[in-house]
Amino acid sequence: MPALLPPALEPFLDLLRCPVCRARLRPDRVSLRCPEGHTFDIARQGYVSLLTGIRATSGDDAAMVQARNRFLSTGRYAPVHQSLTRMTADALPAQGTVVDIGCGTGHYLAGVLDQLPGTRGLGLDTSARALRSAARAHPRAAAASWDVFRPFPLVDQGVDVVLDVFAPRNPSEFHRVLRPTGRLIVVRPIERHLAELRGQIPAMVTIDPDKEQRLQQALDPYFQATRTQHVEYTTPLTRQEAIDLVGMTPSARHLTHADLSGHGSLPSQVTVSVLATSYQPR
Repeated sequence: MPALLPPALEPFLDLLRCPVCRARLRPDRVSLRCPEGHTFDIARQGYVSLLTGIRATSGDDAAMVQARNRFLSTGRYAPVHQSLTRMTADALPAQGTVVDIGCGTGHYLAGVLDQLPGTRGLGLDTSARALRSAARAHPRAAAASWDVFRPFPLVDQGVDVVLDVFAPRNPSEFHRVLRPTGRLIVVRPIERHLAELRGQIPAMVTIDPDKEQRLQQALDPYFQATRTQHVEYTTPLTRQEAIDLVGMTPSARHLTHADLSGHGSLPSQVTVSVLATSYQPR
């Protein structure tokens, strides 16, 4: 039986490594296998399950993925997406490789690839539910299950751009997999982000006022910031969009759908306020 390798995954065989022994991976029917016999299934939806047998720390559940797909399809976060794409384009060679850490449904990675036709992309995430969407988000986007807090199943210095959009971070691994000329692009919320929603839904996760200081301390041994853009604007929200916006964030783990759908008053507009920073390896 020939290997059923998704077309977007094939170009990444030179970049991927066995997470157990670090050997190269080769297609073997409906899986990837290393010479030592470690085997990782390729799901019928197109992503490879590199986390087989390992408990992930967290991941979006089905409801969070559905909320994320619905909300991001509205275009309310388009200015964030545009800023991310511009930074990525500035950092990439003509035939570049982008890895999106905590890629979720692959929305941001797909948007980057749409604008950069010579680029290939790989999304890593713990959530099988999200990866079902990520593996189909773009013809040049591959997807694999992985935990950001573990050593990445990738070669040293093989990546041109690492994207980290509203996702956890592993600075030492970012540094290891990036080429010396590569860039890390981090998008994160700051104090005013979703302030109207947080004001009306006290159970929402707050933004730590020391977040920026902790980020700088974590990245400083490995990276130097080269450019930061503050993206802030107000966007209208329907009631369903407000519910989905909360439902796709970590706050959803502290709220039930009934908590949101039964909430008497939700804001009709919300402030989006994020920082996008491009970092070069030290």
